Amino acid sequence: MTAATVALENKFSGGIRMSGSHVWRAYWMEAKYETIRAWRVPAFAIPFFGMPIVFYVLVGIFLVGSMSHGDPRLVPTMFVNWATFGVMGPGMFGFGVAVAAEREQGLLRLKRALPMPTASYILAKMVMTMMCAFIIMITLILAAVFIGHARITFGKYLLLTVINVLGSLVFCALGLFVGTRASAKSAPAFVNLAYIPMMHLGGLFYPLPKSVQPLEFISPAFYLNKLSLHLAGAESMDALSFGNGPSSHATPLLCIGVLVTVTLLLGMLSTRRLSRVG
Repeated sequence: MTAATVALENKFSGGIRMSGSHVWRAYWMEAKYETIRAWRVPAFAIPFFGMPIVFYVLVGIFLVGSMSHGDPRLVPTMFVNWATFGVMGPGMFGFGVAVAAEREQGLLRLKRALPMPTASYILAKMVMTMMCAFIIMITLILAAVFIGHARITFGKYLLLTVINVLGSLVFCALGLFVGTRASAKSAPAFVNLAYIPMMHLGGLFYPLPKSVQPLEFISPAFYLNKLSLHLAGAESMDALSFGNGPSSHATPLLCIGVLVTVTLLLGMLSTRRLSRVG
């Protein structure tokens, strides 16, 4: 066995040791059933799978396409913007609301008493979120190809899918931060208080006035969106309307650094609180 496997064996509730194959099976089963559980809840599955594709087709393709008189620069921009919007929701609500409710129901205390890896609870939700992000990206790509006629190469579609699936983890960290601190009743309100301003400050739907553009930098969605726009060779809404503004200084390296830092920082603070308070 590798050193990583030996380390994993020592992280079970109650100090119970198991072989490497049992460790990985425990992670796999937890992730599998967490994904099935989430997808079987209509209140979770329908909005997060349905809203991105519906709004992208109606607004991003038909409405914006007709208002812009077929401006080819907007086609990849609209795809990238709605892809960013699509991967935000599952992580923030899947962690923020679900973790708060499961904490109050005593599910975390029960899991601590079970012979399972202590990290499997969070990792399972992360896998579920990334699977949701992957499906959302596939549906948006199909719409972009067959309805939007976006001139984006297969390689760029693949790269954008990888970036957005991994980028969904920053919203997992944000949701987990809220879920470990809010009650089950207040969690939806707190998640929305973070989700809605962050979505609009990201510049996903309309160009922000120059006076507001400096506030874009406080939104993680802004950095994921700018990174995706750079990889797709597309222009932001602000650049299309106002020319190069403050957002032009968000280089790919800066975007990656901010996303990784926010994910690790909030994830560390949240897991520390879970281990202390539950």
